[in-house]
Amino acid sequence: MKKEIKFSLLYRDMWQSSGKYVPTVEQLTEVAPAIIDMGCFARVETNGGGFEQINLLFGENPNKAVRDWTQPFNDAGIQTHMLERGLNGIRMTPVPADVRRLMFQVKKKQGTDIARSFDGLNDPRNLKNSIEYAKEAGMISQAALSLTVSPVHTVEYYTDLADTLIEMGADEICIKDMAGVGRPATIGKIIKNIKQKHAAIPVTYHGHAGPGFQMASILEAAYAGAEYIDVGMEPLSWGTGHADLLAVQSMLKDAGFKVPDINMKAYMKVRSLTQKFMDDFLGYYIDPKNRLMNSLLIGPGLPGGMMGSLMADLENNLSSLNRWKVKNGQPELTQDDLLVKLFDEVTYVWPKVGFPPLVTPYSQYVKNLALMNVLQLEKGKERWSMIADNIWDMILGKSGKLPGEPAVEILEMAKQQGRAFYNSNPQEHYPDQLDQFRAEMKQHNWPLGEDDEELFELAMHPEQYRAYKSGEAKKAFEADLAKKKAEKNTTTAPAAPATETVSNGNNFQPKTMVVNVDNEEFVVNISYPDADNGAVQAAETAVTTQKTAAPASNGRVKEVISPLEGKFFLTKDSSETALKVGDSLKAGDLVGYIESMKTYNAITAEESGKVVEICFANGDSVDEDDVLIKIQ
Repeated sequence: MKKEIKFSLLYRDMWQSSGKYVPTVEQLTEVAPAIIDMGCFARVETNGGGFEQINLLFGENPNKAVRDWTQPFNDAGIQTHMLERGLNGIRMTPVPADVRRLMFQVKKKQGTDIARSFDGLNDPRNLKNSIEYAKEAGMISQAALSLTVSPVHTVEYYTDLADTLIEMGADEICIKDMAGVGRPATIGKIIKNIKQKHAAIPVTYHGHAGPGFQMASILEAAYAGAEYIDVGMEPLSWGTGHADLLAVQSMLKDAGFKVPDINMKAYMKVRSLTQKFMDDFLGYYIDPKNRLMNSLLIGPGLPGGMMGSLMADLENNLSSLNRWKVKNGQPELTQDDLLVKLFDEVTYVWPKVGFPPLVTPYSQYVKNLALMNVLQLEKGKERWSMIADNIWDMILGKSGKLPGEPAVEILEMAKQQGRAFYNSNPQEHYPDQLDQFRAEMKQHNWPLGEDDEELFELAMHPEQYRAYKSGEAKKAFEADLAKKKAEKNTTTAPAAPATETVSNGNNFQPKTMVVNVDNEEFVVNISYPDADNGAVQAAETAVTTQKTAAPASNGRVKEVISPLEGKFFLTKDSSETALKVGDSLKAGDLVGYIESMKTYNAITAEESGKVVEICFANGDSVDEDDVLIKIQ
């Protein structure tokens, strides 16, 4: 009898591995019936990871999105699964135990059948609660092994980890090859070992296509005994995404496995709708390079799930770096130049910080640390001059035990800065907080929601939920989308005779311009750096002066400068007290954070004094070299 292989469609991860956003709830519910009609999926990945944060960024209620999106699959008998990050839940930072417990209860009631739980450090202590809470809520607990390639990540290492997670009560095991760098033969050996000892435990293989191993890895996984294979489909397969359904089905069928047939009419419908969503707006957030496979990824081992946002991060940092280079008379870099430098630095940094598996959030931490090093080195500064607090928490053991030992230079730096290492259970560092968030909801007269789901959202994503409730998230997203559409579609119309101009020496330059965006015409005001106090420039100056004008004071005013671009925050969580005008600072005191690339970079004062001005509001975007704080 032929061995049966079942397929799971990664409709969430397909998007997240390609770009920044996922479809809206209206788009998701439009495509769901066609996915069901394809008739070949036993499971569909519907939520988890960054899914709900993205809903909030849209100004969309994530609880409605999950309920409406999972319902058609529940009705059709197709299992739904979510991805959660153990100690970090479905965000980038650690989550209190009471919030984690509520997450599983809410997600089960919203229609999610399976919780795929992974820990970025493969620390079983961080997965123990996930397994317990998932089963308590009535979900299937699928524990994931975060696969990577290093001297410490051996076949025996992963076999022992699977044994431990199964003993803790995991119902299933997932081989999470998040970067696609797992070697096919090794993957086969790990799965074979698991199946020999735990024959009744279902095994799923999840991989990414980027480096080029994935088809061979899928075949090895199937031969070794895996029951489920995660797949993507066009137009979002391959590249930084996943192997394509059609290719996987044909390959396994030819190899003698029993695989489901595919309703090709429905397949073309899903394909067409997915492309329509890209054309609508999602394509503006997908870098074309993410559609390509690249064996350079074998070296740094960066996961496909973060490559979608990586290119956007690089674009922003490259722009900032090149401004600095022009100002200092140095040649500019291309994006490819910076990408190669980043890959090389990741390869250098990764062993130094103890070989954390390169999966969220630790892939971002290692990448961000490497990128900060590259930016500092390009400016003639030293490595390690900017290590975000999140990264220190990883190095010090506050997030779990590293697989390897940090380098001597990192240990010495921690000692010099008075940083303590931790060996205790990571969950102990993050006390329960639900009562605190209940009080906040009562204060604002916000409803707790069905099954306390709104309370859960605030507790899991405090900043994003507040921005959603205020309407600021939706406005910011719509403004960003309008900007991207304008950049792509704007064409300059012939100047009308009545167009105003400003004089700049012997040249006459337009003061206004008519532009066409999606067949709508707009009059755009233009200012020039050397222009003589035109009305537009005067208005801009007035706004800036109003925002940054410092109170009258005696003595030298000292400035705290932003070392990078990002969003400025006075605090990163509710346990901290925000700096205010009038506070006294000593050299080395914390003044705030720059949130960049999903990490909070602590900004400290270099000199002592009293705060006379805070130049940006909480959450404001800042550029490198902006003045954040003025002290006297």
